[in-house]
Amino acid sequence: MPRLCPGPRLLCQPRTLRLEGVDGVSALYVLEDGAILRKDGDQVVVIGAKSGPLLKMPLEQVEEIVIVGNATVTAPLVAELLARGVGLAYFSRSGEFLGRLVPETSKNVPLRWAQFRAASDPSRALAIARSMVKGKLLNQRTLLQRVAREGVPDLAGAIEDLKVLAQKADQVATLDELRGVEGAGSARYFREWPKLIRQVGFRFPGRVRRPPTDPVNAMLSFGYTLLANMVFAACHVVGFDPYVGFLHMDRYGRPALVLDLMEELRPVLVDSLVLALINRGQVEPEGFEESLGGGCRMSRSTLRTFLQAWEDRRRTLVRHPLLQQETPYFRVPELQARILAKVLLGEAEEYVPFLIR
Repeated sequence: MPRLCPGPRLLCQPRTLRLEGVDGVSALYVLEDGAILRKDGDQVVVIGAKSGPLLKMPLEQVEEIVIVGNATVTAPLVAELLARGVGLAYFSRSGEFLGRLVPETSKNVPLRWAQFRAASDPSRALAIARSMVKGKLLNQRTLLQRVAREGVPDLAGAIEDLKVLAQKADQVATLDELRGVEGAGSARYFREWPKLIRQVGFRFPGRVRRPPTDPVNAMLSFGYTLLANMVFAACHVVGFDPYVGFLHMDRYGRPALVLDLMEELRPVLVDSLVLALINRGQVEPEGFEESLGGGCRMSRSTLRTFLQAWEDRRRTLVRHPLLQQETPYFRVPELQARILAKVLLGEAEEYVPFLIR
């Protein structure tokens, strides 16, 4: 069974989150609009717009800084983060990923050439994308099997359908057919979600995006955005071009490889987390509010709860099924990206997705 590695725990003022993890290294979330982050010696200082200093934290303990909303980071702190290899990610208050400041850490030109060649070869792209889709479908199936064992009825049909679709993914001849299988699997999976939500006051009208219109979709969308940030960082560290993928079609500004590598991890890291928060009563229907454009978003209190649970999940130790070693979930995207790199460079035969049991 997965278990938590040291941390995280809440160490800070109401509108910043310092979530301590492995070896005392922490993720820092800043939620207060108008806050200023600056460098003070070897520390990062967060100053509230009206409340004064909120937090001081040694820079050597900062794993990543995540800004949710409008906060200012001074130029000296930006330079120090780049020098230390610390990521800085920006999200809108509604949970949209705006961008990420990353240091120059990878100059892996041979890998990028191999990536471009494989993406340009329909048969190689199909083989890689096929494994990713099968990973997603099988992990969705496993999640349904888990909740069925907890007593949720009438899931056997969906469980069997996802198994059949995963087998069908091996038989398709084109990427368009594979995308059709993936879409059918996701539709079948989410059709069962109203049965999975057992807390009064929550409903699931189906997957709704841009903007999400209800609390369940608001949490799913924000969770997927946090996951995309993790995978984007992993692609950068390994040396990939995040915009050239195999399953997702090329589109200007779309990080196709990030979306590819996310697929098998959505049920593992986000879907199961959202269901747990709802069914354990950790979030309430009243903890959401209307956003601009008529969408739904988490209140600040609910957002704090979500981020704390997200960090708990990220730092949970799990046994990697291929590498046969324990690792925290936050390392899984990088490990999967490295497996893909070995395939592209001819050091491994096929991409093996991360599967849960």
